[in-house]
Parts: sequence; structure tokens; C-alpha cells
Amino acid sequence: MGQQEKVETSLAGAVSDGISASLAPVDAELAGRYPGDPGTRQPVHTVYVPGDVFTAGALRAWGDEALKALDEHAPDAAALAEVLGIPDELAGPVHDRVRAKLEREPVEDLRIDFEDGYGPRSDAEEDEAAARAARLVSEAYAQGTAAPYMGIRMKCMEAAVRDRGIRTTDVFLTGLMRAGGLPDGLVLTLPKVTYPEQVTAFVQLLEAFEQAHGLPDGRIGFEIQIETSQSILAADGTAAVARMIDAARGRATGLHYGTFDYSACVGVSAAYQASDHPAADHAKAVMQVAAAGTGVRVSDGSTNVLPVGPTPQVHEAWRLHYGLTRRALARAYYQGWDMHPGHLPTRYAAVYTFYREGLEQAAARLAAYVAKTGGDVMDEPATAKALSGYLLRGIDCGALDTAEVAELTGLTRADLDAFASPRRGTLTVTAP
Repeated sequence: MGQQEKVETSLAGAVSDGISASLAPVDAELAGRYPGDPGTRQPVHTVYVPGDVFTAGALRAWGDEALKALDEHAPDAAALAEVLGIPDELAGPVHDRVRAKLEREPVEDLRIDFEDGYGPRSDAEEDEAAARAARLVSEAYAQGTAAPYMGIRMKCMEAAVRDRGIRTTDVFLTGLMRAGGLPDGLVLTLPKVTYPEQVTAFVQLLEAFEQAHGLPDGRIGFEIQIETSQSILAADGTAAVARMIDAARGRATGLHYGTFDYSACVGVSAAYQASDHPAADHAKAVMQVAAAGTGVRVSDGSTNVLPVGPTPQVHEAWRLHYGLTRRALARAYYQGWDMHPGHLPTRYAAVYTFYREGLEQAAARLAAYVAKTGGDVMDEPATAKALSGYLLRGIDCGALDTAEVAELTGLTRADLDAFASPRRGTLTVTAP
């Protein structure tokens, strides 16, 4: 034992107390504005189905059509791996998991579209379609056939369609309440937001609905769709998207990038409108920074190149979609849009390859961090958070199994949750 050091201080306790008191408002604002990730599942994609064609069998129909495309154009693991460039050692597991996913849960997030995909209709027709959507969504949740997340995209808050958007939202939500209440997986998407005041107006609408039905304040959240340049850079030079998150007053759950509306808004010609265009990268980078720490998730957009036609044409579209999805995942955009059932095989192939190829390394790094054994990478709490989040997202979408992650890390699902998000609970590492 060495000599015990004598500890002395020069400042009275009142100094620390005074500093803490002066920072109390900052502490409160930091906790309120930046609570961190909500600790809930984030879907890997959103599928849009127009309100007039949505039926009770829509989800299964998408899965069946995706399976048909897989069987026709990549009937086995080797064929899929050759088309997409999946490593040989992952080909079998990825192909098997993709098939299982399409059979079990082909769509993770469904939006019944009453905006661009639906178009202008008579009020009576849209009223009926919105009421039908509410009934079918309620029945799907009651019967256990729903996607994990379901909801609508209404028309925006611009003057020309504002009243129609408000009414469709009201009809849909009222229908859900009449059928038994709002499902836990309910998601609303507010499109073409240009000014924070439009977000404020939508919050007022939801507050009024909650009050009318005696729902808790804040029960209904929504996504903000970023489709205009003004939502990224306002006239005064500020990042309007950050102000939109603030205007949502805790209700914003996501920011969704609209590839084609945004590209057109900044003048990109149709042939070059894509989610990897520099204009798209800039917009999503601003969205990502604005949302960081707020608990609001960012979603990438879509490709409009459909995998249809003869096999060579399908393969070309698949390679494009697979590459864009992998690119997005590397940039921490863990969600995107899928516009056609033929996109589902490559969505899941890209996602599953991403998580399975990094499983062993991520698990080893996290296990070494927990055991404090070190290694060739010096990790810290922030890295442990990222590693846990990576593994959890892989588990949630079906790329990884809880048991195999537990075997490799020595951690339970609860342990991973606690590492990944302070909202998930206090970390107590236990044996799996």
C-alpha cells in the first residue's frame, strides 16, 4: 500500500450549489429536448398502398408477390448471392431468412396513402375510403394479421388541401376509436411540411381529437415528411427541420425523406432523382443532425425503378435497390420506403446481410467491453451503445436470433436494451 493522499479543497459547497442552480434550466431543457432514443423497434421500411386499393389481404398479397418474384428470379441461395454479391458464407442464412420473413411478416410498416398515391377524389369517396381503412386496420390488429406499424398519410397542411387532410385524419381516427381504440402501432405521416407552423397546426388537430375522446395528452404521434427545400433551409437561414421537431412538442416520431418531391424542388432532372444524389445526401445529413438525441428517427426515401419484366431487368433493378439500401444502412438510415412487392426481397436481403456480416465482430467487441478484457479496438460507453443498438435492430427485423446473440455476447435482451438506451432501464448484466 502506498502513502494515502491528503485531499483538500478550496471552495465552499455553496459554489457548487450555485453553479447547479444556475444550470438547472439548461439541465431541464437538455432532458426535455434530447431524451435519446425511445428504445422501441424501428421498422426497416415503410410500404405505401393507395387508400382506394387497400384491402384486408393487402399485406399477404405483398408477401405472396414478393415470394413469387424470389422464386422466379432467384430460386435458391446461390442465385440470390450471385445477383446481389452476397458472400458465399452468408448466402444460405440470408436466403432462408428472407423467405421466412416474406412468409411470416412481409411488411413491417404500412401507410395507407391519401396523398400523392391517392390523388384528388370527391369528398364522399375519400370519406368512405378513410372509414374503410380504419375498419380494416382495426380488424387486422384484432385478428393478429396487422403489420407491427400501420396508419395513414393524409393530405398536407397547405391551403388547397388542408380541410380535406384534416377531415380524413378525423374520419380515420374516429373510426379506430369506434372500433375499439387506437392500436399501439398507429403511425400518421404528415407530408410536404414547409413551415414549422404547419406542424404546430397538426399538433392542435391531434390535441383537439384527444380532448374530444378523453385520450391522454400526447397519445397520438406522427412523422414529418421532408419534401421541400424550405424544410431544410428556411428563408432566414436556419434549419427549419430542427424547428419542426420542436414545434411537434414531443409528438414527432420520425423524419421521412421524400426522394422525388425534394429532388424536383431543388431542380434535379427526372433521370437523376435518386436517394444517393448529392442533394439528397445534404438534406438527409441535415435531418440526421437535427434529429440526433431527440428520439426522432430518420428514414431514407425510395427508388422508383421497379423490379418487373424479364429476369435480367429484374436483376438490374434488384442490384440498384440492394445497393441503395446498403448505402443507407452504412449512413445510419435504418429505414426506407418500398414502392413495390418486388422490392421486399432485396430490402430484406440487404438488411440481413448488413447485420449478419457484422454479427461476430460486434458481439466480440461488446463482450470484451463488458468483461473489460480489451482487444484491438479501444471501446467506450458510446461505442457499447452503438454495438448494442446494432444487435437489437438485427434481432428486431429477424436478421439475428436472440439466442445466438446471447451466446456470443453473454448478454440478455434486457442487457442490450440497457446499453442501447437510457429509456430501456438500468443496466444489470446477467447470464443469458
